[in-house]
Amino acid sequence: MHFDDRISTVLRQRVGSAAVARIQFRQLIDLLGTLPSEFQHPSVDAAMDRLADLATDIPLADRAAILRERGLRLRNPRLVALLSGSEPAVAQATINAAQLNDEQWLDLAPALPPQARAAIGARRDLPAGLAIRLKRLGIMQRSLPPAVQATPTLTEPMLADADSRPEGIRAIVQRIEEYTRSRRIIEAEFSTPAAPRLPLGQEDENENAASLQTFDFLTDGEARISWAAAHVAPMVVGLRLSASDVAATVHTDAKVQHAMRLRLPIESGSLSIDGAPAIAGEWKIDAMPCFDPVGGRFTGYRGRMRRPSQRTATHTHQSIGASQGDHIRQLLHELRTPVNAIQGFGEVIQQQLFGPTPHEYRALASSIVGDAARILAGFEELERLAKLETDAQELEPGSCDLAALAVATTDQLNAHMLPRESRFVWKSGRQLDQVAMQPADAERLLWRLLAALASQAAPGEIMRIAPQMRGDKVRIKMELPQALAKLDDRELFAAVTGANPQVISASMFGTGFALRLAATEARAAGGSIDRRKERLVLTLPGLTGTARDSSPDGQLPAAG
Repeated sequence: MHFDDRISTVLRQRVGSAAVARIQFRQLIDLLGTLPSEFQHPSVDAAMDRLADLATDIPLADRAAILRERGLRLRNPRLVALLSGSEPAVAQATINAAQLNDEQWLDLAPALPPQARAAIGARRDLPAGLAIRLKRLGIMQRSLPPAVQATPTLTEPMLADADSRPEGIRAIVQRIEEYTRSRRIIEAEFSTPAAPRLPLGQEDENENAASLQTFDFLTDGEARISWAAAHVAPMVVGLRLSASDVAATVHTDAKVQHAMRLRLPIESGSLSIDGAPAIAGEWKIDAMPCFDPVGGRFTGYRGRMRRPSQRTATHTHQSIGASQGDHIRQLLHELRTPVNAIQGFGEVIQQQLFGPTPHEYRALASSIVGDAARILAGFEELERLAKLETDAQELEPGSCDLAALAVATTDQLNAHMLPRESRFVWKSGRQLDQVAMQPADAERLLWRLLAALASQAAPGEIMRIAPQMRGDKVRIKMELPQALAKLDDRELFAAVTGANPQVISASMFGTGFALRLAATEARAAGGSIDRRKERLVLTLPGLTGTARDSSPDGQLPAAG
């Protein structure tokens, strides 16, 4: 989309009088109110700041009158939130004029101040479905429950029990307690999500402090935590991660200290915290440095802390239950429909099916089509994992030359890794039997597995592969790159959100998810993928008595 510079034009105008201030206030509200909620630009931030400054110079009655004008367009949730934080009269006018959709109201309402939430409850034009959902959150509660009105009489029993009647402050306290009890009932009834979690292996961030396993955080330039997730913020905000004092609350290892001194990314660093029981003990830290986009000044770290794994099982991920698998497949079906529609409209624009289209828009449409294709590929991976882990899908029987497919896959990946001088190298070994697996399924499994290793290989790193026969089992042993070898079993098979993009991508959900899906595919074929120290071992059932053809296509490459 073209950038609309009208905001910059308005900001360049000098405010020399009260009349100009009111005009500029009205213009900025009109321009900001029609911007898409996801649109970001420095001029938008400057306009928001200018509105806050103008609010101090324009009388309350004038601001409220501007917001009550007909034709005002308030469709931007960020602007609605800014204006709703003002005086009650301005907040009331803002909420009455706001034109948000249902999801925007649901996201915005809990964060608004009380007077703004009360104004939402007073609106009569909200859709019935939205009103019900807001009521469940307590947003539509217009006031505290009414006090019990006593009807005093002059009878002796009532006079004797006069102290028990709610009066004055006691009446207010009673009303607050009734409101609190009602809110707890609503939260208890609707707080348990019916939607399933996608099988990405992420930790549950339980707000119960006793089961705290992970939390996200931000630090300032001195590596002091300045923000953390709400359920842990009171315990960790203010902790300094780079302190070297023996008496410090946080103790980091040499690896973390070195990375922080040089402003480098931190991967699987170790630290310990002496604090409240919920946060005390050992932690793993992953964090990325942040820099000011204007001057390049270091502003701190953004990262996540997690408890180190105490589990050593070969496969540490939990399988998906049958009912949860059904929910996941239904969810993916509902998500796939709008993505298909977006992709279809993008192709219509890209191919100019309805008439000539500017090249700029065709380029944007092409990008949208590509993004939609990647999203659909991710949905396919999630659905395949859900079906295989719940036995809702079985791999079709067949046979294929696993060695030939593995050689072709490593050759293809070596070509991509050549500029980094990293590669796979085959060790000499005996010829392998064919395996009981369809060629397409075996090729997909090998690509997932080997691409996951290749994506994490450091420059110049050599990963050796050794074929082996054990009875009627075909095995291929693969060395892990150092970036994966240092992880424990649980971290190896875990999906990592926000992972750095790789030239070779095994999955849009990260290396851990690709390995987990490959292990599930191998298990569905009657085999397994096992962790053996710094190696992964792929085992598949061979077809006994069908020795491999020694043709050139079936030859294993010599060690090199």
